[in-house]
Amino acid sequence: MSPLTGVLGEAWQMYRAHAGHLLAIAFVIYLVAAVIAALLGLLGIFGALLGSVVLFIALFLVQASLVKAVQDIRDGHADLSISETMSAATPALGAVIGAGILAGIAITIGLILLIAPGLFLITIWAVIVPAIVIERAGVFASFGRSQQLVRGHGWNVFGTLVLLWIILLAVDLILGIVFLVLPAVLRSGLATIVSGTLIAPYIALVVTLMYYRLTAAHGGGPVAEGPTAGPGTA
Repeated sequence: MSPLTGVLGEAWQMYRAHAGHLLAIAFVIYLVAAVIAALLGLLGIFGALLGSVVLFIALFLVQASLVKAVQDIRDGHADLSISETMSAATPALGAVIGAGILAGIAITIGLILLIAPGLFLITIWAVIVPAIVIERAGVFASFGRSQQLVRGHGWNVFGTLVLLWIILLAVDLILGIVFLVLPAVLRSGLATIVSGTLIAPYIALVVTLMYYRLTAAHGGGPVAEGPTAGPGTA
């Protein structure tokens, strides 16, 4: 049996059980970043560029903070507050940004050239962020660590990511329909905050649980289901 069997179901069960905590973390970061970016946008083109940088950094802070949050709630309890979670994730932010930029460039090139190389890179680098946040791996070390964990389970990881993408696409379509009723001036900003708040925690749950299961499969201990895990299959 694949070590990733049931990971999407387990992620959903944990999402439901800890939705308030996880959504609050994502919402606070996205909201603060959106407000800062909006205020900077009032300063003109340079301010708008700075605002884009703020949103860019916020995206990675959300990823790092949510991975830390998932690590925290695996015992069934949220021991860290929102501020404590963000503080615990902040030291890894630089490495997460660096790895994210490098991975994004390489994956984009791979997708543009032949598609398959890009999908291959997405698969073997699937657990880069957990490797950085949980193991404190460096930028370049995180790529090797992720590839090491995925080795032998590549098709399982790829299949899980495809299913995750389908789920997220469906959610995006639903949210897009909902936001159509809003004025255009509000649609963009609210869509970013709401969709990011709802979707980012589930992505973090899936990726982090994948990390733990793959680590266990490679001798890091038994592949244990979380306390809120359900019988769903990946």
